[in-house]
Amino acid sequence: MGQARAAGCLLVLAAVACGLCGARFVFPLRVSPAVAPDGSLAPTPVLLKPAVRTGDSQEAGSLALAAEPGGAVNFVAMVDNLQGDSGRGYYLEMLLGSPAQKLNILVDTGSSNFAVAGAPSVDMTSYFDTKKSSTYQSLGIEVTVKYTQGSWTGTLGTDVITIPKGINGTYTINIATIFQSENFFLKGVKWQGILGLAYSVLAKPSSSVETFFDSLVRQAKIPNIFSLQMCGAGLPVSGSAASEGSLILGGIEPSLYEGEIWYTPIKAEWYYQVEILKLEVAGQNLNLDCREYNKEKAIVDSGTTLLRLPEKVFNAVVDAIGRTSLIQDFSPGFWAGAQLACWDITEEPWTMFPKLSIYLRNENSSSSFRITILPQLYIQPVLEIGQNLNCYRFGISSSASTLVLGATVMEGFYVIFDRAQKRVGFAVSPCAGVGGLPLSEIEGPFSTADVASNCVSTVSLHEPLLWIVSYALMSFCGLVLLLLIILLLLPSRFRHRYTENDIVNDESSLVQHRWK
Repeated sequence: MGQARAAGCLLVLAAVACGLCGARFVFPLRVSPAVAPDGSLAPTPVLLKPAVRTGDSQEAGSLALAAEPGGAVNFVAMVDNLQGDSGRGYYLEMLLGSPAQKLNILVDTGSSNFAVAGAPSVDMTSYFDTKKSSTYQSLGIEVTVKYTQGSWTGTLGTDVITIPKGINGTYTINIATIFQSENFFLKGVKWQGILGLAYSVLAKPSSSVETFFDSLVRQAKIPNIFSLQMCGAGLPVSGSAASEGSLILGGIEPSLYEGEIWYTPIKAEWYYQVEILKLEVAGQNLNLDCREYNKEKAIVDSGTTLLRLPEKVFNAVVDAIGRTSLIQDFSPGFWAGAQLACWDITEEPWTMFPKLSIYLRNENSSSSFRITILPQLYIQPVLEIGQNLNCYRFGISSSASTLVLGATVMEGFYVIFDRAQKRVGFAVSPCAGVGGLPLSEIEGPFSTADVASNCVSTVSLHEPLLWIVSYALMSFCGLVLLLLIILLLLPSRFRHRYTENDIVNDESSLVQHRWK
């Protein structure tokens, strides 16, 4: 455990508290688990999408700015419709059933099911009682969703929903009522359900389940786009006071961003998968192959609390931060998320740490842009110890192979999920600031001459299961066809002339052992 030499004393929490500067502490850090789906698909088809009639459109226009009040969509009315923090997620108030039952729903761009607590538990007293809703219809289908940490099992059904600070009107939605869960509804969370906003290919038990947002696009005739602002930058993680945020359904609200919106293409429509070109710490390139950043996938996920990096990238970032910060020696437990670092309440530790920049491919593939987060976004305040110390956690963690732009990054930006044009946009968020100073930056364009033309594998095991099966079947059929062509082209002298003993009749083993 080291000592800070530039701005006072660096303390690491322990079981014994002391008011003297210079004491050292050790304290286990419990952070809200990162929420990310496992991505697997169940083979059983569930036909819950309505048939498309001739002349109907599955999606409305591609872009909408602030709409006039009084219509189905009033973006100004959606501003500040979220509450929460980066440690426990951001949630939206929603009314379910008839008569309406009010629940808070976690907003998650990394999964695709809409699910709510369907029964009370020790940590969950508010829940959706389907027996009290005259409009609820059970589909009798059991569904299980597993995340990186936690899982739930529920029953699929339909009911009407209303969003008080959202789109005007009442809409019929597929809802999973959760009757069993493990490490999902954590103690202290203020939400009772999850709103998956990713693509239907991730929906369980199959992609035939129409997602919440797809239902809104079809029924409310809104553009196939939503945008998200989370305003917890620089504020205590999992504190007693909730931060605010905004989920704009159907378009973009101009008051929620500053400057220009920079767009990066969506590489695959399951998660919101994007292409990361490189990372810089204190303006210095990590000099890793760009495929390391996209090893399995790189996604934008509001349900993940931290910035998660593949192990090799994470180690390079930690090493670079250690070399460029003003702290000569630091406890490994802090980087691993097992310990908190504490400073005197009069000190600001953020001045000791460097900026972190992430380069994304521009819509023009020959250029890129970079989003930069200041230390206030990844050195996150957690709690106060007495009246003398402020303690912080490291807002970056290691993953097996996936890069996740979670709340640590998203809290610095207004993020646009433009599904119609298959792109994700980033703009500086005016709520990401401390003392009037912005905590995030966007710059570009930059040349991509120093990176590969494609940093994402075209065919890899991260693709949905049905795609992989399709590729395998196509390859097998192609091989069989090739063999048949070769046999047809063989000279007749090489072909076998059948005799009566060679003829297969109905009593043969071929018929008897055929798969029924």
